[in-house]
Amino acid sequence: MKGNSYLSRKIHSLLGVIPLGLFLIEHMITNYSAYEKGAQGFKDSVKFLNDLPLVFFLELFGIWLPLLFHGVYGLYVAYQSNLNTGRFQYGRNWAFMLQRISGVITFIFIFWHLYQTRFQVMIGNVTHEQLGDQMHTITSNGFYFVLYIIGVIAATFHFSNGMWAFLVSWGITIGPRAQRISSFVWLGVFVIVAALFLLSLVSFRGDEFKEAASAALQMTNLV
Repeated sequence: MKGNSYLSRKIHSLLGVIPLGLFLIEHMITNYSAYEKGAQGFKDSVKFLNDLPLVFFLELFGIWLPLLFHGVYGLYVAYQSNLNTGRFQYGRNWAFMLQRISGVITFIFIFWHLYQTRFQVMIGNVTHEQLGDQMHTITSNGFYFVLYIIGVIAATFHFSNGMWAFLVSWGITIGPRAQRISSFVWLGVFVIVAALFLLSLVSFRGDEFKEAASAALQMTNLV
């Protein structure tokens, strides 16, 4: 793949919206259930997703493979990019630079997050029902909590600013006025989605998840 490949860039751009953008919103809604409905609400949301028919293939072709292509090719594009903010210091150049930087941070964060959650399920250290307890353990660590905040903000910015760029590159927002309105819309999306994710992180640190994690640990010890 060449950095200036038209087809590769179009596929990369499209995958960032469908399905990965939709997955980010779904993940935000699922995590927000921890804030809105507590530990049991989060467990119910996770169970609903895992009970979907053909969930393995939905995740493989709707999340993991698109994520792998979008992430790896995005790293290559970031490596090829000329970050010229020092020469042209105006808004869109800074957004371009932050898009590349946030993409690298998001790529690292997602795979680290998967290691701490889904990989632990895969090797049998926790169950799907215990993912909320696992998130409590993670977010209760101050260092991890700060890194999760950084990762969440990077991911939501990358999505929101990427949507602005997607609408421009696909010829949907044409002209300065449409692009200016779009920038305000996606700025609002960034603020809302990031805020809901951050509320979820705070909820995972809460007493309800602490009690659920303690109960799960006691059950494990009994077994």
